[in-house]
Amino acid sequence: MSLVLYHGWTSSASRRVRLFLEEKGLTYESHEIDLAAQQQHSPEYLRINPNGVIPAIIHDGRALHESATICEYIDEVFPEPPLCPSDPYDRARMRNWVRHVDGLIGNLIRFNWRHRIQKRAESMSDEELEQMIARIPSPERREAWRRVARNPYTETELAQSRSNLEALVREMESMMTGGWLIGGAYSLADIAVVPFIARISEEISPSAVTQAVNPKVTKWWAAIQARPAFERARIDPFMTA
Repeated sequence: MSLVLYHGWTSSASRRVRLFLEEKGLTYESHEIDLAAQQQHSPEYLRINPNGVIPAIIHDGRALHESATICEYIDEVFPEPPLCPSDPYDRARMRNWVRHVDGLIGNLIRFNWRHRIQKRAESMSDEELEQMIARIPSPERREAWRRVARNPYTETELAQSRSNLEALVREMESMMTGGWLIGGAYSLADIAVVPFIARISEEISPSAVTQAVNPKVTKWWAAIQARPAFERARIDPFMTA
């Protein structure tokens, strides 16, 4: 068995896959992709993932990308301990939840990019920026880079994204049964949203993850952080990582 993970330490999708692998107790070879240096757009990496995003995993010589797909694949190939519900209905609910969470990633990226990409992009000349952008496979991400570099998100836009993420926490609060999100057991449903809660509780809206506002989520977050896999996955504070 050979597992190779291409990832970034502060990438939300990478954090999800690392936590999943650590919960499985799997040994894997770690390859950090330097996002600031645009290694995800290098010809070498594009041969692994033509979309030019992280994470990607190679299992026995075969590459796979998209974090939710990777996690479900790993759960099928390495079934112990199970991290997807065995009940078909709960498994379907889990998949819907993960899709819902992934649909909100743009709100998180607005905050993350202003700390990482915006500062670098602002220092580039127009020519340097276009040369760099030309290497990005995705038209959406090319436009996102141009937006962040030359027209940063306004406080009004950030406030709307913060509101959307706070709504996600409230939704989680209403879903909690037996301490977990789906079917009363720890699963990919919980792992999928960990990178979001890590950033929300750290910087975006710390008050949303408090006993006074969302007590079930606050207890859930403490339980997540107490799991040995959480420390091994290195979901360190974004602002100091």
